[in-house]
Formats: sequence, structure tokens, C-alpha cells
Amino acid sequence: MSPILFELLLRSIWETVLMTAASGLISLVFGLPLGLALIATERGGIAESPWVNRVLGAVINGFRSVPFIILLVALIPVTRLIVGTSIGTWAAIVPLSIAATPYYARIAEVSLREVDHGLIEAARAMGGNRWTIIREVLVPEALPGIVAGFTVTLVTLVGASAMAGAIGAGGLGDLAIRYGYQRFETSVMIAVVIVLIILVCGIQWVGDRLVARLDRRG
Repeated sequence: MSPILFELLLRSIWETVLMTAASGLISLVFGLPLGLALIATERGGIAESPWVNRVLGAVINGFRSVPFIILLVALIPVTRLIVGTSIGTWAAIVPLSIAATPYYARIAEVSLREVDHGLIEAARAMGGNRWTIIREVLVPEALPGIVAGFTVTLVTLVGASAMAGAIGAGGLGDLAIRYGYQRFETSVMIAVVIVLIILVCGIQWVGDRLVARLDRRG
């Protein structure tokens, strides 16, 4: 691999990490509250509201049902409105975040649903309000699952960011397409695949170690 291609590889790695980290953080900030809202408003929840639950569920399912490559194209006007352009790394963060948020919300919902209902009832019996139950019971008890789900979301975002490279988002996907495929640079394609494997394995390893530390059952 030539020095120029090596420099492009390093820049592409940084762009992929940036896209994954930024969209992952946004999905955590918005996805976890959505997951909490789904749990809280379900039948028998701490803030039972069936119609709110149905509306939230329908919106989340609607976004999750759209294939990411179609969502990329459909959100071009929104992306331009937010960042001023539809190409580049920062432009890709918009559809990545919008795709990852409902995905993570459902994962967080599953983790939160596994919290022992007896603990919630005990907190209610002691006079705990909704926010106290969320802060002191739901989130702490579901934390290992929440972190594990976030790890899965980050791994998914790595793949999605590579797919975003197909429409000029930059990153490893763009490098693999423009140089590895279109210019028949086999060494570039192999390097991209190896880096993606290392990146995914690294994220998963860190996530697994953190989950093991947080899991009180261990």
C-alpha cells in the first residue's frame, strides 16, 4: 500500500470512529428516554398511558422498518437543513442517529422490562415517585443490559457507517468502494476489512468487560 493510500486509510478510520461515536452518543441520549417512556406508559406501568404507548411504539416501529440505505436518501432534505450539506461525515451522522435511536430504544426497553416488578412495587410502597423509581430502581437494575444493548448498537453503527460511504459519507466504506472496488486496489479492500473486524471486536470486548463489572449477579 502506498503512503498516500495509507494516509487515506488513517483518515477514513478517524471518520468512521467519529460517525460511530457521535451517532452512538445521540442514540443513547434520546433512545434510553424513549425506552423508559415505553416501559412507563405501558399497561401497569408507573405512568400508564396506553395511547401514548401506542403512538410511541408506532413511530419507533415505523423508523425501524425502513432499510437504512433508503432512510439515507429519504432524509437528505433533513440532513441539508441541519448541517447544510448531504455529503460528508457530519451529514452521515444525521441519518445514522435517526436510525440508531429507535433501534436502541427497543433494546433498552427489553432490558428495562427484565427488572423485577417486585422492586418497583417496593419503591412505590415506600413513597417513591416516578422519577425516583426510574433513577433508583429501573436504570440501576437494568444497567448491565442497557450497556450491552448500547454495545450492540455501536457495532451496528460501524456497519451502517460503512454503508453510508456508498453515498459519499466518507469513512472506511467510502475508501473501500472508491479505491478497493472501483480502482481494483485489493490491498485497500483487505486493509478496510481487517480494520473493521478489529474495530468491532474492540468495541465488543470493551462492552463485555463493562457489563461484567456492572452485573451484580456475577
